[in-house]
Amino acid sequence: MQMPLDADTARLAKEKNLATVVTLMPDGQPQALLTWVDTDGEHILVNTEPQRQRARNLRRDPRITVLIHSAADPWDWSEVRGHVVETVGGDRARAHIDELSRKYTGADYRNPIGPGGRVILVVEPDKINTPRSLGRR
Repeated sequence: MQMPLDADTARLAKEKNLATVVTLMPDGQPQALLTWVDTDGEHILVNTEPQRQRARNLRRDPRITVLIHSAADPWDWSEVRGHVVETVGGDRARAHIDELSRKYTGADYRNPIGPGGRVILVVEPDKINTPRSLGRR
């Protein structure tokens, strides 16, 4: 059963906040990386290149944790524990990285893109923790 995104998580993902994305390496060691984040209202969206380590980790084990940190308030955050339910590539993923870049930098994405293009990792929440859900706000 899909867990809906709560209002705090959706707001944090739509605003200009960075997220720490945690995946599992082949030996089980967690890998954490700061990244841009987005939402479609139901899922957390992470844009990456398919050859990157986190994408390879998720093809092997779709479990993922996304911890979104408010840029304005360190006590405003959301931890989404979930799994990748879809990987979207092609023109949609390329357009999405430009949207993210405009949100975070004000300009289209300028970094080189590898031959595999871009992919959107669609994360379905299994558990969401926020200060409000934990009774801290």
